[in-house]
Amino acid sequence: MLAVFARERDWESFHSPRNLLLALVFGEVGELSEIFQWRGELSDVILYLVRLAHVCNVNLGEAALEKLRKNASKYPVDNRQLIKH
Repeated sequence: MLAVFARERDWESFHSPRNLLLALVFGEVGELSEIFQWRGELSDVILYLVRLAHVCNVNLGEAALEKLRKNASKYPVDNRQLIKH
């Protein structure tokens, strides 16, 4: 849906990986840190991430699951008592 949304508005020429990343870093993520705006900005952040993943041909769901698998291996449950807070 997001790819169609962008295509219908002829935004594809503006949605290079670099531009999407800059929009996230300097726009949406900064706004996300605002105390009273975070709920609305979460949706903007996820939309930019989904669009960036699509433009870069990254399956975001698979990438997230792979990252969770790597983190589970790197930080096994048995070692949680070793982590100091």
